[in-house]
Order: sequence, then C-alpha cells, then structure tokens
Amino acid sequence: MSSEKILIVDDEKLIRMSLKERLLKEGYQVLEADKGEPVLSILNEENVDLILLDYKLPGLNGIEILKSVVATSPDVMVIMMTAFSSISNAVEAIKLGAHDYIHKPFSNDDLIIKINNALETTRLKRDLRRYQEEQRRNYGIEKIVSESKAMKEINALVKKIAASAATTILIEGESGTGKDLMAKLIHFSSDRFDKPFMNITCSALPETLLESELFGHEKGSFTDAKMQKKGLLELADRGSVFLDEIGDMGLALQAKMLRFLEEKAFKRVGGISDIKVDVRVIASTNKNLEAAVKQGHFREDLYYRLRVIPLHIPPLRERKKDIPALANHFIKIFSSEFKRRTIPRFSDEAMDFMVNYDWPGNVRELRNVIERLMILESGEIFDVDELPSDMFFAKKVEEQQEGKEIVLHGDSFSLEEAEKELVKQALEKTRWNQTHAARLLNIGRDALRYKMKKFGFLE
Repeated sequence: MSSEKILIVDDEKLIRMSLKERLLKEGYQVLEADKGEPVLSILNEENVDLILLDYKLPGLNGIEILKSVVATSPDVMVIMMTAFSSISNAVEAIKLGAHDYIHKPFSNDDLIIKINNALETTRLKRDLRRYQEEQRRNYGIEKIVSESKAMKEINALVKKIAASAATTILIEGESGTGKDLMAKLIHFSSDRFDKPFMNITCSALPETLLESELFGHEKGSFTDAKMQKKGLLELADRGSVFLDEIGDMGLALQAKMLRFLEEKAFKRVGGISDIKVDVRVIASTNKNLEAAVKQGHFREDLYYRLRVIPLHIPPLRERKKDIPALANHFIKIFSSEFKRRTIPRFSDEAMDFMVNYDWPGNVRELRNVIERLMILESGEIFDVDELPSDMFFAKKVEEQQEGKEIVLHGDSFSLEEAEKELVKQALEKTRWNQTHAARLLNIGRDALRYKMKKFGFLE
C-alpha cells in the first residue's frame, strides 16, 4: 500500500464511497469527512498528503477550509471539487492556494490524473527540501576544519559573510585549497540556502558559450539558438552563483559582468529588455588578479568591484596544524562511505611525514591520498611505507633543491655510487619493503632486486 494519504471532504456519502473505492484500488490510504470542521483536527493527527475538498459544505464552506489548510499545512495539496462551475470560483480557489480544480460530475480517471500530478509535485517538494537540508548539514560552517590560526580567522569571517547582505565575494587561493567548498559554505549557511546555488567554471568554456550560459539567449540570436534559454544568473534569482576561476574570463565578458554587478541587470544574448535579479555572486581565482590587472589581462574596475569582500585561503603548507585534523576528518568520511568496521589512524611516523610534506595539490591532494589509502590498505594503522610513492619523490626533489638529496663521502663520486645510495635510501625509507621501495624509485620490483644484488644488498 502507498504511504500517501488522501482526505476526501464531501457531504455526499455516495461520492465519498465511490472515490474511496477507486483510490484504494490505486493503492492510496483514504480518510473521510462529511463537513469542513473536522479537517484541521484530522490534519493535526494524520500525515495527509492531499485533500479532495468540496466547494459547498454544511457549516464552513470549501473556501474557508482551504484558507485554513493553506495557513496551517501549506505542504498539503488541495484539489477543489464543485458542481457550481464558474471561472470566478476556480480563479478564487487557485489564488488562495489550491493546487487544482475539478467540476462535478467528473470521471474518476480525470480525477486520478489530477491527483497523480498533485502528488508528484509534493514528492518533488519533499525531495528538494530533503536535498536542501542535506546540503545544509554537509556545508555548515562547522564543517570548516580550523586548527590553525589562519583557518580560525577564515571561519569567523565566513560566518560574518554568510549572515551579511553582501552580494559580491572574491575567494582567492591556490588550486586545491577548497575555494568551491568555501563558496558552498557561504551559500548554505546564509538565508539564501533554500534558493538555487549555480556554479560554472569560467576556464571550461569558450567566451561566446560562457556568455550564453551566464546570461541566456533569445531564440534566433545565433545559428543554434532554436529556442529561448535562461542563463545561470536568471535561474539563480534570490540564490547564489559561483564563478570559478574568473581570472580566465575574457575582457569583453568582463565588461558585461561588471555592468551586471553594478546594476543587478543584464540582457540575454540577442535580447533588448533588461532582466533584474537578486543574486549573490561568489567568484574565485587561483591567479594573482592584481598582477593580471597590471598586465592588462583583467579589468581594474571589475577587480575592485569583486573585492568588496575578499577571502584568501592559504595553501596547506602554510597551515600545517590543520593537516592531522583534515586527515582524520577524511578518514572518518571514507570509513563511513566504504563501511569499514573500524576507523584507521596514521602511525606517528606517517603523520610526521605528512605534516612535513608540502602538499603542492593542497587539501585536494590530501583528500585523494586518504581515499587511496582507504581503498588499497585494509589495516587499522597507516604507516609511512603505505603512503603513495610520488609523495616521496616530491620530497626528494624538495631536499635536492635544498642541497639535502644525497650525502656521500669524499670529494667526488661515481654515478654508480649515487645509484647505490639512492637504492639504499629507498630501502631504508620503506623498511626494506621491496615493493614499496621499487615504487619509490619508479622502477619495477625485478629491476630493484637486480640492483640490490648488484650492490650487495641481496644475496
């Protein structure tokens, strides 16, 4: 049986019986009332999804009941039924909040179609509300991992931004620092959370297509414009638009974006009328826009218009206190996602290595490393030799640049000596695990064993 419940409110018993019989066959649960007064009490006690409400009832009439239902239970769909068919009655009922209207006598098939349409709308609303609530849980400000002083300051700033009426925000930071996450945190922590959050990567589309995506276009405005299309700015009315990597936007489109930010109005491509919207624009960039302005690649007026509220996210290497907290945060996420019975942890040596690693890919790289470990390693403790080999190679390059790569005795050494020392360091780093040492050296395990025998590390 369907979990959806329908209340029939009609003073004619035969009509109630006929409707109930058909609705039960359709799989719905059915409640009945022969007048309007009990309706609100029923709604308080039962989770009613839809009301079939007669227009003319003894005592309170259908319109009075409709007003009360809309005021107290706005999620309940109402379909008005009446033998007194008039356009004015239908218009009045729809204006007051009825979902639909049907005239008596009607066929049950026609009514079932209207009921199905109304309940589909209810399902969509509930799905949307569930999605919005999930997004608020996933992107609440409390989700910001902030052990370092820098991130604690950002946390406090994001709270102020989200609660403010600010409509233009610029997020700056290297790739992988979480600019897109910060944009979602701002949106879903604001009073716009139940309105659209639209995002677009400015570097992913050619300028003409990007303009159409942002502003929309009129039918016939260009060769493939076979119908009118609303742009993201229009679709996001009363919500937020996230312009990722705005530093890659062309100068011509920058001028149109500046006009929109100043006037909150734009024209569709090929359009002649201004369209006004209320949209919070959150832009991000991994480029130095100030330098781009000096080089003539970015408009100075747009740069300062975007920087009404600037938000700079420092790279992970500058906030090392956040690394253990972030690592544990991602471990918990993937433990739940992969349904692991126990939550793994890092050994002290592995965590020390991670804290001292520079993370060129920032938080995105850290998340990827954790996900990889959770997939490939089944133990409860992640040790240093289980970390991806490319992290060790990156560390080698850093040390080489600092003059720390290989310590050899004597004033000169041969290439063979250098090779032997590298093999030795790889084996020691991985506690003589041949598979991981080979991966660290970027060679096959057979090749490693050959070198080990060659240098006397394997008999």
